[in-house]
Amino acid sequence: MAIKQVIIVVLSFVMVACADTHSLQVMDGSSVAKFGPNDSVLIGLSKNGEYGEHYYANSGFMVSKAIQSELLVKLTNVAIANQPAEYNFVLQYAESNEFDYLIYPTILHWEDRSTEWSSKPDKMKVKISVIDVKTQEVIKSGVIEGKSGLATFGGDHPQDLLPEPVSEFMASLVN
Repeated sequence: MAIKQVIIVVLSFVMVACADTHSLQVMDGSSVAKFGPNDSVLIGLSKNGEYGEHYYANSGFMVSKAIQSELLVKLTNVAIANQPAEYNFVLQYAESNEFDYLIYPTILHWEDRSTEWSSKPDKMKVKISVIDVKTQEVIKSGVIEGKSGLATFGGDHPQDLLPEPVSEFMASLVN
């Protein structure tokens, strides 16, 4: 009987250690605006994440691509900006190119660890703002945060933590 209990405890630990966690904190969400199937959306390109002396190339593109992948399920005209730029510049670009909405992501924290060796989880934190280009008002914003489990076996990265909270964030915006 004691061996079964030990096995159950060990398996429970492994299951918990494998689990990724995420959170979504919506700051502005009182708007009832929804993207229609014919609306056009420009997704800004975030500056790449950094942690200490580590620079994570293409992390900004991975964030924008995760958002685009979620939106392309229901929308047709979803583009990603070519390069990172300040908010006002991207908003002006969206307006001059007649986009209906701008999604402006900002990487706040990006940490890709060798979790299987260090027992330190991968982490990411991204702010997402959704702007109605015509009114230039933020219709929704929030911060998504994720942390990998400890037993990743070398396969997890911060970008792997994005799909679920991005999907949850976008759900109220897409018809």
